[in-house]
Amino acid sequence: MDGFGFIAWIIIGIVAGWLAEKIMKRDHGLLTNLVVGVAGALIGGFLANNLLGVDAAGNWIVGVIVATIGAVVLLFLLGLVKRRA
Repeated sequence: MDGFGFIAWIIIGIVAGWLAEKIMKRDHGLLTNLVVGVAGALIGGFLANNLLGVDAAGNWIVGVIVATIGAVVLLFLLGLVKRRA
């Protein structure tokens, strides 16, 4: 996701975090959505690049989709850890 600037990262992070929150039926705030979305973008970008060979850099739609998938994976894994603790 090198093709995006700082503001784009924030916007994509908020949108991806919000979408992941709705998909996973969670209730978080704006800041948590941002953090989950940006972390999801890193996870999703890594997975998309290494497993699928897809580069999401510079394409908003693909960037949001990849970040949302990564955020859903992150929320799923956090849910598993939370249940075990």
